[in-house]
Amino acid sequence: MKVDILTIFPDFFRGPLDYGILRRAREAGLVEVSIHDLRDFTRDKHRTVDDRPFGGGEGMVLKPEPIFECIEKLNVPPRAERVARRSTESVILLSAQGRRLDQALAQELAVLERVILICGRYEGVDERVSEHLADREISIGDYVLSGGELGAAVILDTITRLIPGAVGNEASTRQESFTARANGTEQRSEGPSSTCASGGLLDYPHYTRPAEFRGMTVPEVLVNGNHDEIRRWRRRTALEKTLRNRPDLLDPVVLSEEDKKLLAQITGKN
Repeated sequence: MKVDILTIFPDFFRGPLDYGILRRAREAGLVEVSIHDLRDFTRDKHRTVDDRPFGGGEGMVLKPEPIFECIEKLNVPPRAERVARRSTESVILLSAQGRRLDQALAQELAVLERVILICGRYEGVDERVSEHLADREISIGDYVLSGGELGAAVILDTITRLIPGAVGNEASTRQESFTARANGTEQRSEGPSSTCASGGLLDYPHYTRPAEFRGMTVPEVLVNGNHDEIRRWRRRTALEKTLRNRPDLLDPVVLSEEDKKLLAQITGKN
């Protein structure tokens, strides 16, 4: 996959690109990331990238010229052409007004050959970028950031780890929270590993050595070697955590009869 990021703060990405899965994926040639400074596409001596909006109002809005010229230099097909032929390229505007990022959307993006991320800034971006250039707008959450750089880094990390080969143990990405929900299926592993896929729930608690640390002990069930008991414990604690922190996730999840019994025990219902 090729990823182009348009920003007025190119140095911001030095950190996110140089660590962890992103670094390994880049070194392995699985993802190629190019950073483009929008100030390089300005024409005045002050390298102006923003201006006050027509009609008045607070804040500054990113101008259309640098963004359009940068996209054109990247030889990205026009929006109408991309949409008409269901292109494997997508121009994305990071925007508080965009579709909220979730695992399903991440999976849509991960199969593309090229993604172009436009980092919005200040009070927004000239609407002509959204109307005539970008084919989608994405937000990473229902809150306001100073700019799209953080959002671009989140999207890049989220889709990179879904590219085959980017994560050492690919089975781990299939067992994570939200993955099964994105696929519209419930997943569970009941093999010797005694692991339990999230099935759209939040993940179960994890413990490692030492078994006792400062008087805090690992639950006995995890060290007794009974895989079936471990699986049930993990499922129950995942249900408990989801009910406590994200009860909204329970509605779309397909619960097994065992899940329903566990949930009844947790809520004190018969």
